[in-house]
Amino acid sequence: MADHDMSDNNAPITSADLPALRERIDTLDSKILELISERAHCAQQVAQVKTDSDPQATFYRPEREAQVLRRIMALNKGPLDDEEMARLFREIMSACLALERPVKVAYLGPEGTFTQQAALKHFGDSAVSLPMAAIDEVFREVEAGAAHFGVVPVENSTEGIVNSTLDTFMDASLRICGEVVLRIHHHLLVSSNTRRDKVSRIYSHPQSLAQCRKWLDAHYPHAERVPVSSNAEAARLIKSEWHSAAIAGDMAAKRYELEKVAEKIEDRPDNSTRFLIIGHQDTPVSEDDKTSIVVAMRNQPGALHDLLEPFHRHKIDLTRVETRPSRTGIWNYVFFIDFKGHRDDPQVAAVLEEITLRAAELKVLGSYPVGVL
Repeated sequence: MADHDMSDNNAPITSADLPALRERIDTLDSKILELISERAHCAQQVAQVKTDSDPQATFYRPEREAQVLRRIMALNKGPLDDEEMARLFREIMSACLALERPVKVAYLGPEGTFTQQAALKHFGDSAVSLPMAAIDEVFREVEAGAAHFGVVPVENSTEGIVNSTLDTFMDASLRICGEVVLRIHHHLLVSSNTRRDKVSRIYSHPQSLAQCRKWLDAHYPHAERVPVSSNAEAARLIKSEWHSAAIAGDMAAKRYELEKVAEKIEDRPDNSTRFLIIGHQDTPVSEDDKTSIVVAMRNQPGALHDLLEPFHRHKIDLTRVETRPSRTGIWNYVFFIDFKGHRDDPQVAAVLEEITLRAAELKVLGSYPVGVL
């Protein structure tokens, strides 16, 4: 059979064309397999070169991965959309990286949480994911070297900032290496032994209960709403209770073999959560970057103006400003600031130098690629 594009033929496709189409798919699959294997061999060679020059070499490069995914999305001509194509390449890159050195990723557990979903979205299914019971435990696991990276939630589009993450950054020595934004869809889940007409208790994380408040008011106004440590924990609890339901996502439903009574019950359809990737390494420029800093200002009139004025003058886009009480004195505050640009960019470097002179303390939490997926 000639290896040509069947779509060039103006005649309509009929069932008689299926054998030829399937043969072409088989041929393409063989080519794809050959190319993926060739890429994997190249990854092994890269690992050998790195290890020969430095036994402690860093294999995961956030800026390089972001550049590759952006390039793939720019080159994509369809019919798969850009994000779907990037997700496919993410998994190829994840599998190739695992050949070099498996990446261990700590996340806020237990299994089935949105944080695990974010970890897999960012690192791919070939990463080794390690569930932790609390955000500060994720930090400790990475600081101790038991995990290469950690994934922690930092803000939700509906409920706002995750204060425990910001507070932990104040004392941590880790860097922010990346970010991932996850669209959050909540489902009402039941187990096989749940009596659906007798549900009187609904478990979920406090933020998830808040994000589904209107739906719950309309459909289960008399059910007790029980906050628990995570949505995955809520999913686990209802396995042994006949009168309970849980609010959780797809991963928890699959992990605990639960049924969906109602899907996408979040009050806002654009509900999403931003997660940060934390590690030990500084990330070089990727050409589309973000920087996060924490600043302690002296308690004096005009302190906030003095802090923000250099950003305005140098035309640097602020994406987030949060205030938290300082741990060093009453009525003193620290500011967490995210902005576009990398710390090595000349304009950003100039702003950071000015802030250093004006602030009581400045800590750069990291510069990292803007989330691609």
